[in-house]
Amino acid sequence: MKAKREYRDRDAVEVAVLDALVDRSDEGMTVFEIRSHVDSDIDELETALANLKQDDLISAEKRDRRTLIRPDDRVIPDPDEEVDEQSFVDRVIDRLPL
Repeated sequence: MKAKREYRDRDAVEVAVLDALVDRSDEGMTVFEIRSHVDSDIDELETALANLKQDDLISAEKRDRRTLIRPDDRVIPDPDEEVDEQSFVDRVIDRLPL
């Protein structure tokens, strides 16, 4: 599952982090688990997590001597809501300066 569309216009690493967290929103993820799902170095990941935390899109909680990171509920799409994915052409048109 992917984060809601309104949160996908962020930095690519931030979007990848949100997508990974949305997939495991119930149990949360450690930084090491996120790193295994997101193709970036630790500095980029740290910056992305800091930005997402600053914007209140993620939260962190300690549980059993582990810090688990979870996405905010507003980032998680409603499973009953129909997801309208843009086609390749739609994405190209959105990027053109018209």
